[in-house]
Amino acid sequence: MSGGRVLVHRDGDVVRITLAHPERRNALTFAMYEQLAEACAVADGAGVRVVVLRGAGGRAFAAGTDIRHFAGFDGAGADGLEYERRVGRVLDRLAGLRAPLVGVVEGPAVGGGLALAAVCDLLIATPDAVFGAPVARTLGNCLPAPVVARLKDRLGSGRTMAMLLTAELLDAVTAHTAGLVHEVVPRDLLEERAADLVGRLADCAPLTLAALKETDRRLLAAGAAADTDDLLRRCYGSADFREGVAAFLDHRTPRWEGR
Repeated sequence: MSGGRVLVHRDGDVVRITLAHPERRNALTFAMYEQLAEACAVADGAGVRVVVLRGAGGRAFAAGTDIRHFAGFDGAGADGLEYERRVGRVLDRLAGLRAPLVGVVEGPAVGGGLALAAVCDLLIATPDAVFGAPVARTLGNCLPAPVVARLKDRLGSGRTMAMLLTAELLDAVTAHTAGLVHEVVPRDLLEERAADLVGRLADCAPLTLAALKETDRRLLAAGAAADTDDLLRRCYGSADFREGVAAFLDHRTPRWEGR
């Protein structure tokens, strides 16, 4: 199905991924999901410090999957299961990026767009942003367990189930209060605040950020029993840790190299 694409641009140590299907509020085609997976190879390149994900056009982050794909699904559920597995692989790949993933949300992040927002490490949103997956009153499908688990981790169990069962959308302020959104920013300040957030992340120790992200993933999968000894060993044994200690004692800014 034509009409949409995923744009990838590397600017120094920042990779910007844009969902470009503005005529359909950036609804994702199957091809766009595959392009998102391919974009992750660029986002995991050497020297990348931050990845930014947003929708094109300023009117929507992503209004889910392009529903036209579902018209030909079989009546036994096999096509739906394969679709969810395909999307799940893309979400896992995005969640597994070494660098922090910042989502910039304008307008709706619903359905598949909500799932994408939930794998972002930090979300910055405009006041008109809305979040939800109202499939209980629209399509009649359901969400896979990993997506619900991520939503519960970000929003809390009670709020997640209430949102899904009532098929309601959360506004930006409610999403911020719940903890899904890092900051709600007026549109005229969005680019400035997003650039400031990206800059602050890029100035942090990359191995530390990668370890924190991996710790979060392991906690989601295994709870407090998650083993992170390898992450601790990697950070404490790194040249960056030695540089950090030396810089602190010398009263200077550390120079991180990611090794």
